[in-house]
Amino acid sequence: MHTQIEINTEYITLGQFIKLTNILESGGMVKAFLQDVGAIVNGELEHRRGRKLYPDDVVEIEGAGSFIVVQKD
Repeated sequence: MHTQIEINTEYITLGQFIKLTNILESGGMVKAFLQDVGAIVNGELEHRRGRKLYPDDVVEIEGAGSFIVVQKD
């Protein structure tokens, strides 16, 4: 089961998404985390903060769980 994260824009960057989930507190922490560990986006390892996420994209973050991007109505 994925935790739903709502966005009200066309897309959100991976860095913004991680901050939105409240897993990491600051942009600097997000940057370091992605460089060192990365996140799984739609089954592929991703290290770019600027990776664009669209509705229905699935993001898995080690130690935090699985999230799905949903468009806010």
